[in-house]
Amino acid sequence: MSGGSVEVSVVLPAYNEEATIENTVETTLDTLESFLPSDSFEVIVAEDGCDDRTPEIADQMAERDDRVRHFHSDERLGRGGALNHAFEAANGGTLVYFDTDLATDMRHLEELVESVRSGEYDFATGSRWMPENVADRPAKRDFASRGFNGLTRFFLRSDLRDHQCGFKAFDRDALFAVLDGVEDNHWFWDTEVLVRAQRKGYRIKEFAVDWTPKGDTKVDLVRDVFGMGSQIGRCWWEFSVQPRITRRVSIAVGVLMTVIAVLLMGRYLPMAEVLNQMARANPALVGVAALIYIVSWPLRGVRYRDILEELGFTEQVGFLTGAIFISQTGNLVFPARAGDAVRAYVVKARRGIPYPSGFASLAVERVFDLLTITVMAGTVLLGLTVTGQAAEIVPAITGAENKQAARTAVYVAAGVGGAAFAAVAVIVASARSDRNLVRAAVTKVSSDSYADHVAGVIERFTGDVQTVASDRSAFARVGASSLAIWTLDVLTAILVLMAFEGVALDPVTLVAVGFFAVSVGNLAKVLPLSPGGVGLYEAAFTVFVAGLTPVSWPVAFGAAILDHAVKNIVTLVGGVGSMFSLNVSLTQAVEEGREVSVESDPASLDD
Repeated sequence: MSGGSVEVSVVLPAYNEEATIENTVETTLDTLESFLPSDSFEVIVAEDGCDDRTPEIADQMAERDDRVRHFHSDERLGRGGALNHAFEAANGGTLVYFDTDLATDMRHLEELVESVRSGEYDFATGSRWMPENVADRPAKRDFASRGFNGLTRFFLRSDLRDHQCGFKAFDRDALFAVLDGVEDNHWFWDTEVLVRAQRKGYRIKEFAVDWTPKGDTKVDLVRDVFGMGSQIGRCWWEFSVQPRITRRVSIAVGVLMTVIAVLLMGRYLPMAEVLNQMARANPALVGVAALIYIVSWPLRGVRYRDILEELGFTEQVGFLTGAIFISQTGNLVFPARAGDAVRAYVVKARRGIPYPSGFASLAVERVFDLLTITVMAGTVLLGLTVTGQAAEIVPAITGAENKQAARTAVYVAAGVGGAAFAAVAVIVASARSDRNLVRAAVTKVSSDSYADHVAGVIERFTGDVQTVASDRSAFARVGASSLAIWTLDVLTAILVLMAFEGVALDPVTLVAVGFFAVSVGNLAKVLPLSPGGVGLYEAAFTVFVAGLTPVSWPVAFGAAILDHAVKNIVTLVGGVGSMFSLNVSLTQAVEEGREVSVESDPASLDD
């Protein structure tokens, strides 16, 4: 029908509704005709990748009545995506949608439409939680709905009681002004539209409706917990946190957390004696240690180049080394390993490498790091067992001056090492299997269309990881470079230890204990308990050096601090230089990296 006289466009999002869609459309037409001229409205069936007879039935209805239109999608767009697609093609100035199960009593349709059509409101939404008319809902739905709406009101400062009721109307201009900022295309779409509309100052009417629950009442893990919960967090971050993050604030928080970590160590440890031992260390050996550690960085660039080449991207070692410097500097300055997202941002912004590939390459690198240092620790442990020295490990831990820190470090290291082997086993097994393990696992906990989207993103990520793991030549090259990198890391620590007075160990013991202490220390600091892993690394290094050798506890702890400090200083200097060279702002990169989520465009996860 001609769009010239159409005032109201009603969109019915439909997925596999062959049993009900015809009745829903007929009921909608009859109800609209009861209060609107028959040529002033249209009904659009937004059919979202159905695999039943819904498309055929919708086509037949559109042929019989020119007020009915059918929009088909070959792929699942999600409820929000299907609504966006249909609203863009709608002719009316007042846009309406409601769920096709007609759970909301249709006698409310006139109030819904006229609230916006009259110009009194920009948005109107039915509500099941108004004090005068609370819906009678099954216990599981009641709990989930109350919890979700409560969290939305608290974190997103919404004044509405019910954000997810599928019974809404919008002024066309107002809706499209809001949609410019809406990121979700699935079940959170309703909530995000209403929250953003409130923040823009639009007039919103929420009114009580009679509502009868229909269909499946189960809580969907991926949609309701992962999907909806993560979207509340995303919006809260965007509205409440991100505007307050400035360059000064970011740097100040990072530095403050590092200082607090050091001060806490000083609260429980004899720092005066440790500092005295550090002051007497041989500066020449410390300098040589720093040079050896510097040599490991180009090797990191070479390894990263090999990983990216397997994913189809060819880059120069110099650029990649700089990107690694910047990301590791981010991990030193910011908590929660925020620097990991920085590298994906840098290679995306400077070389156009998609975010999934950037994160996958980082994951491959992390897996090889963990696997290498776990193998190193395990090899030394085996040697200690053969020589009868393994029995000294338990007394070394239980007899440490700071028992709690030592135990925490060892427990974390053991857990991370086990997880590294498990991750490699899963990656290799899935790479050799023809089964779609990711999608099978996701669909076991969710039947929603959102699960398909999540599974698709995870599949692209794991596919890139498996590409490297399944190539024996690439696996060997990346493994060899990882071994070289961590060997240089251990040699740095050994030289720093040798720089202290009174350290006179035979070469075999020095190398064995050095490899074991550094490996366990690096496994322990994987958890982002503090910027740069300050604390756990020192605790693990100290407990094994002091417990397995005649080296005193203050000397071992001083060596651990100095070793970590040397490595962090090299990282910071290289990171600052790389930021100037590549013209990258660390704080901007961290903020941009945090914005990346699985809700972005699945083809490229655009920033």
